[in-house]
Amino acid sequence: MPDGQERIFLRSNAIIEPLVDRFYAWMHIVAPAQAALNLANVQVPLLESYLHSPQVHIAASTNPALRGGYFVGVGQDRATEVGDLLDGIKRDRADMLAFAAAVAEADELLRQNATGFDLTPLYPKLPAALNGLVELAYDTGNQASLRLIEPLLYHSPVYDEGRQSVQLSLDDGVERPFILSTPRLPSPDVLDLPIPFRHEGLDELFTARVAGTTAARLREALGLDDAQAAWLDRLFTSEPSLSPDRHVEGGGRIRYFGHACLVLQSPEAAVVVDPFISTDNRHGDRYTLDDLPDHIDLALITHGHQDHIVLETLLQLRARTDAVVVPRASRGNLCDPSIGLYLKAMGFTVIEVDDFDEIALPGGGAVVATPFLGEHSDLDIRAKSTYVVRIAGRSVFIGADSSGIDPALYRYMRSHLGDVDMAFLGMECDGAPLTWLYQGLLTRPVTKKMSDSRKLSGSNAEQAAAIMTELGTDQAYVYAMGEESWQGHVMATTYTPDTYQIKQIEEFLTWCKDHDVAAEHLFNKREWRW
Repeated sequence: MPDGQERIFLRSNAIIEPLVDRFYAWMHIVAPAQAALNLANVQVPLLESYLHSPQVHIAASTNPALRGGYFVGVGQDRATEVGDLLDGIKRDRADMLAFAAAVAEADELLRQNATGFDLTPLYPKLPAALNGLVELAYDTGNQASLRLIEPLLYHSPVYDEGRQSVQLSLDDGVERPFILSTPRLPSPDVLDLPIPFRHEGLDELFTARVAGTTAARLREALGLDDAQAAWLDRLFTSEPSLSPDRHVEGGGRIRYFGHACLVLQSPEAAVVVDPFISTDNRHGDRYTLDDLPDHIDLALITHGHQDHIVLETLLQLRARTDAVVVPRASRGNLCDPSIGLYLKAMGFTVIEVDDFDEIALPGGGAVVATPFLGEHSDLDIRAKSTYVVRIAGRSVFIGADSSGIDPALYRYMRSHLGDVDMAFLGMECDGAPLTWLYQGLLTRPVTKKMSDSRKLSGSNAEQAAAIMTELGTDQAYVYAMGEESWQGHVMATTYTPDTYQIKQIEEFLTWCKDHDVAAEHLFNKREWRW
């Protein structure tokens, strides 16, 4: 290690993979109720399937046609380690597995007994694992359901920070295994730290990319032993790799960092949207963590899907971000976990917003939360928001994966907020079916035909055109939707020029040209200045 007083800086290509029982962490395997259900209904069966036929999983995980499928990409020579992981989960996560079983039992109890009459007699019949943590209620259509008292779950046996750890490594440009299926096993090329995500030592580690630190200070902050400290040395260098133009001195600037990530800046303010940022700065074809401003006023999260709230990136920005802005959830709906509670449990400062809430920005700008339609397989999910950002005299619509299924919404938005100068929109218009992401949360089975009809889809060409018309904007930009090379481990998407989504984008761009709307299909990086 360098001398304890020498200032050292975290390398640009240092990676953190946050893990939960060795699976890559995203909201549905961290938030307590959803984590319990996914553990019981997805992850345990997945590991059992692998151990039954490792060769099938290995072959499938290397087949490009099956990219993004639920296959464990671990060599057969390490099957014993996978077996040990499964045994440990069954032994140590008994409370979570019991909670998942209790949710299924309670759902059946309601199905058989909640017939429109008083629900009070059902409380004594609830499984013990749910006592004090749920409320039974009818909606106005006389359908009964279970409402979780979600804040209490973070203080119950269902939420165990002992499941959490982080794995540190250096980005070598090789695509990592798909996050929803393959656990991260120990390796000489990674450093595993058994610390929770809220650990303050992670802030010391990641602020060292900007401000530097010392080896002694970092060792103390992370509680490292000699071997860990020696390994960590490879993540550091004597000079920072920050870009000299990461700030703006006048006017406004927007930078596209890939996928749905935008950075909007003025001399007084910096806003990052859905941060999902490459750590590989060797190519010059993308913005990386080196290009972020040193201080971020607000990080905006549009919704809870794993490609929009990327914990790997967010943890690296926690200490330099004033607050994370998230859409408010519906309080206790099983398919709609609170993004606010999730992030607060990991040490973030959070601002929850409802539609048309406004947050002031330094320098006179503002962020306005706006409605988000569709894209969630018709589930009752409220924790989703688009945004209008007013910065340096311009108004920018951040549309994420919102759909134009009802264009009249955007007419109302325009009448309420005025015209927007620029609009950014996702056009994954033939997304994955319901069960690809939500199978673990479904308490009643759905048919394949039903699942396939309910896609995780954004706007097609006609819907995107309607949004632009109603918003009155003359600039439209379509996200790359996972086409960038560094996103495969999260997105696992593969497009060709003949893919339906690409054809729809081309049709939309043609519409824009015919209607004097400047438009582009974004890829890798782009900058706008004014």
